[in-house]
Amino acid sequence: MPKIVLTTEIHATPDLCFDLSRSIDLHKISTAHTNEEAIAGTTSGLINLHQTVTWQATHFGVKQLLTSKITAFDRPHSFTDEQTKGIFKSFKHIHQFEKVGDQTMMTDIFEFQSPFGLLGHIFNRLILTRYMKKLLTDRNHFIKAFAETDQWREVIQESKD
Repeated sequence: MPKIVLTTEIHATPDLCFDLSRSIDLHKISTAHTNEEAIAGTTSGLINLHQTVTWQATHFGVKQLLTSKITAFDRPHSFTDEQTKGIFKSFKHIHQFEKVGDQTMMTDIFEFQSPFGLLGHIFNRLILTRYMKKLLTDRNHFIKAFAETDQWREVIQESKD
């Protein structure tokens, strides 16, 4: 099973990084190039524990549907989303946030399995792992850019906590 681990330093609080990472609206902005759209479940705002979102997107020239569910939630330290329906045989994405000095270390741990046995394994090694790493890296650049400027106000309301 392929596993991608990415760490991003962000000059912002763990609370803000946590909320930006679960923002459906920021996700749409960061994946505009794939025409990604939330079409069912939580389709805007912040997704929470046990909620689902169904995404429609075009990857590799094919329109796809993928539903994921928030299966673990420990604000502002971590949350996990897992595929419940979609093209992958399975995926699990753990988002972790750790305060280090005046910044947050955001870590993504993304594990996935492709269908189609040996062909899926070959596709993972040749194409899909690199493609998914780039998608996650690009998304993290958006989270960092929004968190380190006032752009975050475009996609989330100030916390009332």
